[in-house]
Amino acid sequence: MGWMFDFLNSSVGKKIQMAITGVLLCLFLIIHLLGNLFLFAGPHAFNTYVETLSAVKPIVRIIEVILGLIFIGHIFNGLRLTLANWKAKPVKYQANRAGEVSTFVSRTMGVTGSIIFIFLVVHLSTIWYTFQLEHEGGQFYGIVMSDKFGFGNKIVTIFYLIAMLLLGFHLRHGFQSAFQTFGWNHTKYQSLIEAVAVFFWLIIPLGFLTIPLYFGLLGGGF
Repeated sequence: MGWMFDFLNSSVGKKIQMAITGVLLCLFLIIHLLGNLFLFAGPHAFNTYVETLSAVKPIVRIIEVILGLIFIGHIFNGLRLTLANWKAKPVKYQANRAGEVSTFVSRTMGVTGSIIFIFLVVHLSTIWYTFQLEHEGGQFYGIVMSDKFGFGNKIVTIFYLIAMLLLGFHLRHGFQSAFQTFGWNHTKYQSLIEAVAVFFWLIIPLGFLTIPLYFGLLGGGF
């Protein structure tokens, strides 16, 4: 198994792990967005949706643990690749020629990823945590719309908007890197690849953006 350990710790191995965990997290985003869109159907529909998930809580908990491990792996390998890049390039060279060898988005992947991570921590420690406490009450829709840390709070709404915009930029470069890592950037499949990439880095973040825009800034809701 030594060869496997060496491969996973190689530059290519780290990139493959980043690509795989990134794709898995993107698939989760689709499921999470579909659930969040129940908000547009009103309190009863959203509360029923969350209660349905609560009815299979053991399965949900297992999925959450798996997602947590995937997310940790994504962050861990992202940090390792970032540190390796810093060590490989002299500071002066990187400062003088960064614009020539990489895009702004690629150079700020660590920053966007960090902000998204902060958003996730805040989201879990407020909405998700309160959902667990308020399970018996079943007023999940009210929690999401609350003035405390829901879309009734303008600061929370703006932070949500910023995080989703950065998620789009993060996913755009992430998909480009993943396609290159897997060797899927062949011209023969370019149209299909671009369509899949646009779906994840543009359509999915836009879907999430409609929620704070409608309920937080436009004052929509029931």
